[in-house]
This record gives sequence, structure tokens and C-alpha cells, in this order.
Amino acid sequence: MKLDKIDVYEISLPFSGEFSHSRKRGSSANNIVVEVIADQGEIKGYGEGAPRLYVTGESQESAWKSVANLVQKDSFPWEFNDVSQIWDFTDSLPKGKENNAAICALEMALLDALGKSQDINIIEYFPKDFSTSTIYYGAAIPLANNQRIAQVCQLIKKMQINKLRVKMGKEFEQNKETIETVRMVLGNDCDLRIDSNGAWDHETAYNHAPLIKKYNVKVVEQPMMPGDPGLAEFAEIMQNYGVILMADESVCSLEDVERIIKEGNYKIVNVRLSKCGGFRRSLRIIDRLRTRGLSFQIGCQLGESGILSAAGRALSLLCRDAVYYDGSYDAFLLKENITIENVSFGLGGKAGPLDGYGLGVKINKDSLLRLSNGSPNLSISNPS
Repeated sequence: MKLDKIDVYEISLPFSGEFSHSRKRGSSANNIVVEVIADQGEIKGYGEGAPRLYVTGESQESAWKSVANLVQKDSFPWEFNDVSQIWDFTDSLPKGKENNAAICALEMALLDALGKSQDINIIEYFPKDFSTSTIYYGAAIPLANNQRIAQVCQLIKKMQINKLRVKMGKEFEQNKETIETVRMVLGNDCDLRIDSNGAWDHETAYNHAPLIKKYNVKVVEQPMMPGDPGLAEFAEIMQNYGVILMADESVCSLEDVERIIKEGNYKIVNVRLSKCGGFRRSLRIIDRLRTRGLSFQIGCQLGESGILSAAGRALSLLCRDAVYYDGSYDAFLLKENITIENVSFGLGGKAGPLDGYGLGVKINKDSLLRLSNGSPNLSISNPS
């Protein structure tokens, strides 16, 4: 397969209602989509990245500019027929998190194109040691007023989902009302995680400790930003309560995994494709966590289109040992998508493999153009 051209779009995906957390408020998500066109237009592959400044330091603009730099490297496979050539390219790239959303989108587009050219789903390119045919997603509850929280909880109850991830802000009283509402509507049997996206300082975290204990919160995700000196003390308090800390923004690379293992405060890691740099890097992080005895969940960025949802589904199905799964929120979050297929879970959060080649989704090009600037921000033709 020979690539003809690579286009990159900035897209803005509108939410059906406001969904906020402590680091992101608003009614849309700003991502990038990479389109690779091959074999004189016969094959088109798509990948998506969700650049977030507070996660990897990337913006939409920096991400597509990174793609421009990546495809100009000597190791980039303008012509390839085997997945190993994609892995060789990914492995040749610098370590660190600075280009992870860009790498994720580009690697995904190449995998999608290869799968379509060979009439197979991308899941066939990966080892099946931990694969499964069915997973069960959890539900996310936004940072919002009580009325909105109650509405979301009623939908979750209707969907019969009992694994919950509740967004927390800095204000204790609002957080208290949120957890009380969640427990009132959904009962005490649901598996409750809370996530402040690193918004707490030591005092705020300490003040929440009795609340966490009272309402039987099982996991606290990224209570403080990486490097906060108060984390160790808070982790010890949580350990005494039987509560586990999960790292998210603190782990974007293999080097981050080694650091948190040495520090010993986090026992679970949230692995997200865009944050961690695509399949190759995400699976290496997961393998390292397995060998080191740490747990993990497969997560998602807020506001993924059906492209990243499909990719997250594939990663999830490769990891039956994940503690939690988040993602495939398309029908519940997005007002408009760019995939023809609805990549959402069913009753109880149940989800299985997607049919079709590559990622298993088709792109609505009209929607892609409408939700972008109407044309690519970057277009690079094969230099040969």
C-alpha cells in the first residue's frame, strides 16, 4: 500500500448538553483528525487525537504541526504492507508525552488504512493473551448543578450501569451535594470513583477525606496534579480507609510508570489512547503495569468522536484484566458525530467488537468538513 496524501483537520465536536470537569468547561471538544489517502484514493484511513494542554501540553495547532514533523521523518512509512512497519515508525519516535495526541492520531490512521487494505479489523494486529469478546463500560457524571446531576443519574439508572466515575471540583459543598445525589438516586451498591482532574491541593483533599469514607468511595482519581508535595500524606490517609488512588495526568509514558511505582502512592493507572500516544505506547504501559503488579483502567478523553471510541473499544477488548472501562459515550454526549456508525454501549454498559475492516467505522465526510474549518489545516503529499 502506497500513501498518496495525509490531511489533518481541526474539529470541534458539539455536546448535546454541557459536560464539564474541573479542567474543562464548555459544550464542545476540540480534537484533530488525521486522514491518510492511499492507492490513488482507493483506501482512506482515519485517526483521532484529543490534545489537552493540562494533560500532555498539546493544543490542536501544536498537534497537527507535530503530525507535519512526524511524517517528514525518514522512518515514516509512505509505503507499507505489514503492521510491523507501523510499529518500527512509532518505536523510532522520541520518548515523552509532548507529541502523544499527534502520534495517536497518525498511528491510528495508518492502522485503519492497513486493516481496510487487508480486509481485517485492527484488533487482529495485536496479541490476544488478554482478549475478551465482551466488556462493560461505566458511566461518567459531570461537574454540574444538582438538577443536572439528578438527570444524568436517572439515565444511568435506566441504563442499569453500576460503575460510576463522578467529576469533582474544588468546592466541598458542591462535591458533597453531588455524591449525596448520586447515592440517593443510584443507591449504595454502585461502584463509586471520584475524579478531580488534579484540581485539589492538600488542604482540599484532606477536607474531603471524611466524605470519601462516609459514602464508600472506592477509588480517587488524580486528586492533585503531578508533583504535589501533599500527595503522599493523602495517599496514606486513603490507604487507611481502604481507598485506592488512580493516576491519570500523572502517567502519560513508560517513564511516568516507573516514577509512580517508585513513589508508591498510586495503585491504578488510567490508560487513554490519546494521552498515552496510541496503541503501541498504551499497550507497553499496560504490559509494564502488569509486570509491576499495578492495576489499570481503559479510559477516554472527554469528547471523543466515533473514531477514538472505536479505537478505545478495540483496546478494551484486548484487555480483559482492566479494572474499569470508560468510553463509547457517543450517543450520550455528542450532538453530532463524524462517524456513520453509533459507537455506543448497550444496557448495563455492555459492548463487543465492531464489525467492519480497520477501526470498524465509516466517516461522514460532510460532517467532518462541517465540524472543521471546511478544509484540512495540513495537507502533505507523498514526496516521492
